[in-house]
Amino acid sequence: MLTIGQLAAYAGVTVRAVRHYHQIGLLPEPERDASGYRRYRAAAVVSLIKIRTLADAGVPLSRIAQMLDAEAAAFAEAVQRIDSHLRDEIERLETSRRQIAQLAAGDALALPPEVIAYLDRLRELGVSERMVEGERDGWILLAARWPDRVREFIPGKFAQLDDPHVVRLYRVLSEIFDDDDAGDDPRLEEAADLMAGLAEQAYACGENSLGEEAYDDLPHDLLDTLAVEADPRVERLVALLRERGWGGWNRMERLAERPG
Repeated sequence: MLTIGQLAAYAGVTVRAVRHYHQIGLLPEPERDASGYRRYRAAAVVSLIKIRTLADAGVPLSRIAQMLDAEAAAFAEAVQRIDSHLRDEIERLETSRRQIAQLAAGDALALPPEVIAYLDRLRELGVSERMVEGERDGWILLAARWPDRVREFIPGKFAQLDDPHVVRLYRVLSEIFDDDDAGDDPRLEEAADLMAGLAEQAYACGENSLGEEAYDDLPHDLLDTLAVEADPRVERLVALLRERGWGGWNRMERLAERPG
């Protein structure tokens, strides 16, 4: 005959847990002895060990009583269902862990490794962190819209970085947008010249077509808005591009054939 403390210690649980099992009807309460104390027999120890084992295995308390009373076949079936549920829960938790790891990784949040490699290459070329963060946010918009296509854009983006004019453009924009007190920065003129020249080059080579993505206005509009929200001077740069015959920001389009 055991006291509640002895029962709990033998089964490896707390007295509070035993009382909780009594409260929910999972473990029957014994009668009190002449001294007013509850005394537990060996069968109660066995029952409590079974309850603890099932609870430690992840079985909800609400299902333990049913399992304890089940025949062997029904018990095995219930175990299989619980195991399947636990596998699903483990997969969900692993997914959550990967997402948490991406949060810690910064750029890796919501982006494939190919895009991360491109952003790292921009850093190697001396592009400012503010510019890289803007690129990253733009790629997040693209990856959400075209998750199966965004990786296909990256080889062309890497190839563009072999052009010194592209690298110069990134560096000029980095200098402009890192200078919060620049106002109407004269370097905007150089940036506009570089962008217009690159657009002319792409137009001449037929490289300015995005395929079917070109007709999906929403992501392009969001990218343009994102740039203006990041720095109002983008509006001035867009106006300078219009003076040079090009409209837009992310999706530049020829406005008209320039005379002469």
